[in-house]
Amino acid sequence: MPKAVRYNQFGGIDVLEVVEVDRPVPGPGEVLVQVKAAGINPGEAAIRTGAFHEVWPSTFPSGQGSDLAGVVAELGDGVSDVSVGDEVIGWTDNRASQAEYVVVPVTQLTPKPAGVTWEQAGSLFVAGTTAYAAVRAVALSKGDTVVVSGAAGGVGSLVVQLAVAAGAKVIGIAGPSNGDWLTAHGVTPVEYGDGLADRVREAAGGTVDAFIDTFGADYVELALELGVDKERINTIINFAAVEKYGVKAEGNAQAASADVLAELASRIAAGELELVVARKYPLAQVRDAYRDLEHRHTRGKIVLIP
Repeated sequence: MPKAVRYNQFGGIDVLEVVEVDRPVPGPGEVLVQVKAAGINPGEAAIRTGAFHEVWPSTFPSGQGSDLAGVVAELGDGVSDVSVGDEVIGWTDNRASQAEYVVVPVTQLTPKPAGVTWEQAGSLFVAGTTAYAAVRAVALSKGDTVVVSGAAGGVGSLVVQLAVAAGAKVIGIAGPSNGDWLTAHGVTPVEYGDGLADRVREAAGGTVDAFIDTFGADYVELALELGVDKERINTIINFAAVEKYGVKAEGNAQAASADVLAELASRIAAGELELVVARKYPLAQVRDAYRDLEHRHTRGKIVLIP
């Protein structure tokens, strides 16, 4: 029997289990995918702890994960857009991708380009679409100066590259170990910590036009202190600041489409966008993968390999 990640109650990493399940069966308009890689994301950990239970309620036992890449194993009725054996990238809205097999609507799949690794493909959806929406939300123009917090993280590392491609001057807030990577990608690195506002002002050498927060903490307040208009501040994580200050919170939900996924994958295949895979874990080590994620010091993505 195939295996899948499950948990039976809200809690920490210790509630995660890998169990045997029935092989899923695709319905009309659906495809069964044999999963080759499935990225993990902070939002999944928050859902598992119960932090978002009022917004995204859970039923138990619950599966986990939305990002996926794999091989089409079976077609449901009425599916003609893909064939068994096709390599695809996609996502599920049913918290089910961290498994050996998952059923996915065919509309949530796009072909995997040959130049994209399984690990990159399997961790692209949430981080990629979130970064895409966040950059679009602050309406960057050539010559704008934008600051990005968490600039070397799973989302931030894509945000800074998309912002550079848009013609902006990009200042990336990150730890000292990420300075060389940011510089190599056309980003001005600034270390977080005491005196950050002054360091950002010095790096900007003038007005800061936009701010994208991928980390949380008090970065929205920093953006306001720097004089950024709230219409050009976007946070993907600090929803309390959205309520308090009226800044934007556009992310995955605003760009979740196969077309966006295909565009991002094609840019990776063409060498125009780097999706950094920090580490990969076998499905059986899902607890270790999320323990790694919780440290919040990873450059790029952490991926499960069923």
